Amino acid sequence: MATENFHSDFLVIGGGIIGLATAWKLQRRFPDCTVAVLEAEREVAHHQSGRNSGVIHSGIYYKPGSQKALTCRDGKTQLEAFCQQYNVPWERCGKVVVATSESELQSLDAIAQRGTQNGVAMERLDSDQLRQREPAAAGIAALLVPETGIVDYPQVCRQLAEQINRGRGVVRLDSRAVAIKIKSESVRVTDTRNRTHDAGLLINCGGLHSDQICRLCGLAPGVRIVPFRGEYYELKPERENLVRHLIYPVPDPSFPFLGVHFTRMIGGGVECGPNAVLALAREGYGWSKINVSELWGTLRYAGFRRLARKHWRMGLGEMHRSLSKSAFVTALQKLLPSVTTDDLVRGRAGVRAQAVASDGRLVDDFLVHKAEAAIHVLNAPSPAATASLAIADAILDRIGTS
Repeated sequence: MATENFHSDFLVIGGGIIGLATAWKLQRRFPDCTVAVLEAEREVAHHQSGRNSGVIHSGIYYKPGSQKALTCRDGKTQLEAFCQQYNVPWERCGKVVVATSESELQSLDAIAQRGTQNGVAMERLDSDQLRQREPAAAGIAALLVPETGIVDYPQVCRQLAEQINRGRGVVRLDSRAVAIKIKSESVRVTDTRNRTHDAGLLINCGGLHSDQICRLCGLAPGVRIVPFRGEYYELKPERENLVRHLIYPVPDPSFPFLGVHFTRMIGGGVECGPNAVLALAREGYGWSKINVSELWGTLRYAGFRRLARKHWRMGLGEMHRSLSKSAFVTALQKLLPSVTTDDLVRGRAGVRAQAVASDGRLVDDFLVHKAEAAIHVLNAPSPAATASLAIADAILDRIGTS
């Protein structure tokens, strides 16, 4: 028997930045309604939202007209305004995307074209101009993107939670959903503490567990979340002067990861990374964290096996960089040749929730599915944190539509 029962008009699962942004926007759009957020952990932003690079993306990479492109531009403006209003630390530090070989120039031009179509102001730099901006960087050409920024995303999430709790809403921590019953116009969620939460509409922003939550609702999500761990090193304080902006490589267009890069952090310091290796658990922040059931679910998934057959060489390279500091440094030296193993200390790690289709395709854009009494956010890769407030608007636009 349930010990407690709660009622609200809207119920959001997930206390990351997408879930919190959605709950906050619900309060603002429907001020007479009540909103509850269920977060499995004892703090908000415990997983992806608190373990990402902290970058406010400009939108240069994304296909014009895609949800990524549209929401990134809108979300960036909204996020900066939110930070200004609520005194969340942020900064426009700018970034350079560096081509280190002739073979990358065509891709650099394609990025510039996309950025221009998306409304991003940028400047093409030759090698001499690059050195004026980043004396330690190696490259034959670069794009300077002045409006790229950095922010404290955990603080953004804490501020969103505070605003929700101040209004007609509540963020309930330590409340992992274990059972869901969907009816035509209502939903009931039971958590691990045997409490029930009733609402008229469920919004699934479960991130790493979003597909599992969808299945608890009796639906087949059509994709599976495959967790990829990104590991970072940090520059020692005496070597932080090597990096003035953010320094990125030209990304591989066949893979949805941006490659190892150098990122200034809003609280000080410079991160180097991340790589992208298969995590052995959905919350697997190191090689020693293994969840046999989750790992087996990934390995037996046909979509993952097709993905692995296509990208196995890249996968082995990422694993090598994970296990070998010298290999990681070699990748970094493509951008900053003067970096050595002695300059780096092991940093944190994050896990990215990547939706993979059954045909082995990495779902590149945001994926939102509306069903009976529920809306499911099934893929929210980068730049989801930057775009979070605009993604929330898009989710709310689905309410009441067929």
